[in-house]
Amino acid sequence: MPAQVNEGLATLSDQLILATVLLYLAAMICFALELAFGRVRTAAAAARRRPVAVGAGAPASLPEEAAADARPGPEPAAWAVRAGTVAVVLSWIAWAGNLAGILTRGLAVDRWPWGNMYEFVVAICFAAVSAFLVLLTRQPIRFLGAFVTVTAALGLGFAVLFLHVQAGPVMPALHSYWIAIHVTAAIVASGLFILAGVCAILYLIRKDGQASALPTRDVLERVTHRAIVISFPIWTFAVIAGAMWADRAWGRYWGWDPKEVWAFVTWIVYAAYLHARATAGWRGTAAIVVSLVAFGCLLFNLVGVNIFISGLHSYADVPK
Repeated sequence: MPAQVNEGLATLSDQLILATVLLYLAAMICFALELAFGRVRTAAAAARRRPVAVGAGAPASLPEEAAADARPGPEPAAWAVRAGTVAVVLSWIAWAGNLAGILTRGLAVDRWPWGNMYEFVVAICFAAVSAFLVLLTRQPIRFLGAFVTVTAALGLGFAVLFLHVQAGPVMPALHSYWIAIHVTAAIVASGLFILAGVCAILYLIRKDGQASALPTRDVLERVTHRAIVISFPIWTFAVIAGAMWADRAWGRYWGWDPKEVWAFVTWIVYAAYLHARATAGWRGTAAIVVSLVAFGCLLFNLVGVNIFISGLHSYADVPK
């Protein structure tokens, strides 16, 4: 018997996601104002905070970038600094709205709320913002706020405009506890990979030797690496859990289905990034480019395979 849909909760979920898009955009604007007018952060500023070794004389001259940054400039605007605090508050409110939209969607159909492409993208946006907010409590990464929130807003907007389907039951293959294990792990890992991808793109945008509100390239590379180090084992678990689910559903662990292939390709490229960085000492642009190739594979696996390639995983329920 088909599952009954609570239309009231389903409608509420759609409204919450729309409100979340607006809240993410408002947070993005506040983060951008702080970044532009209230957070003057450069490599030279960090260099001036480094302690000088005992007995070492002061350097005769600063490096070129430090010398440029050492020139007096306008004080950050107080209102812009306050805008950053407002942005964090708005991000948490939007995060709560995103979570409420996911929960009400699941309660409306009495199942895990990531059984189609629309629900999956909504959950990934939530995971990306969650990763940012959690890391923000431990690391000074508020500079990422504008970029993460605009990414989440665009992702949710894309889901609402092009992927939205009415809440309803899913095909029998998805009625399994493995969806709570495999898909949840993939969502969490994808959220962290998105955070790393945003940092990697900013690394390429950030130019050495120029004053910027963005942190140094070293900081951006370090945040990128840490996010990938955390997410890679989670993605590994998701791939293994997917193979175990495939054995239960189709009687084999691996069948070279397009989704399986691209999940494995993504794993291989991220593994290559970590291996090159740990053993060959790759740093800087070369490592960042490899991480972005891996990020491109991830995006194609999450979106492109479901939309453009048919296979055993073609149950994303994408509107035609």
